[in-house]
Amino acid sequence: MDWASGLLAAGTASASGLNLYATVLTLGLCQRQGWIELPSQWQVLGEFWVLAVAGVLFLVEFVVDKIPYADNLWDAVHTFIRVPAGAVLMATAFAEVDPSLRVVAGLLGGGLALTTHGAKSSARLAVNTSPEPFSNILLSLAEDGITIALLALAASHPWMAAAVLGMVLAVSLLLLYLFFRFTRALFSRLRSWVGRSGRKSVPAA
Repeated sequence: MDWASGLLAAGTASASGLNLYATVLTLGLCQRQGWIELPSQWQVLGEFWVLAVAGVLFLVEFVVDKIPYADNLWDAVHTFIRVPAGAVLMATAFAEVDPSLRVVAGLLGGGLALTTHGAKSSARLAVNTSPEPFSNILLSLAEDGITIALLALAASHPWMAAAVLGMVLAVSLLLLYLFFRFTRALFSRLRSWVGRSGRKSVPAA
């Protein structure tokens, strides 16, 4: 396992958190066309049946991802798909190293996928508070573009991909932090409102 393959694995795990099916489809098509040489454990991604399933699911996600609130439900369900997939992809890329390092790689891959998935889900919840659908559509297209661009860079220009990945993760962590702050403030206001309502409902002695 060289450093370029390691960066490709990290980029793949991170991209899985944004759009798993676009990730599998992009890697599989690149492998099938001979544009990149995937790790031996990933070469199954170039099989026709894998590409067909990934293509169908990508089309479904492409549509659902642009419908307000349907995308939130889709993201909630895919918390249990994207994150494990990122862990599995990362771990299998390190299949030829020491088993303990493979476990670490799997944990790292799951963490990367969770970070980007969490940022995507948080941003979607915020955007869906807007009454117009266009920001949702633009954000969805941007996520698809980032997924494909990150994988293309990881395959052709690993160090450039490392810089882009670092920025993506930094932005993801910032979004998660802002969402945490917003959620904490919201619950604090709700508790305050419930407390005031409770005191008003108690009759005076």
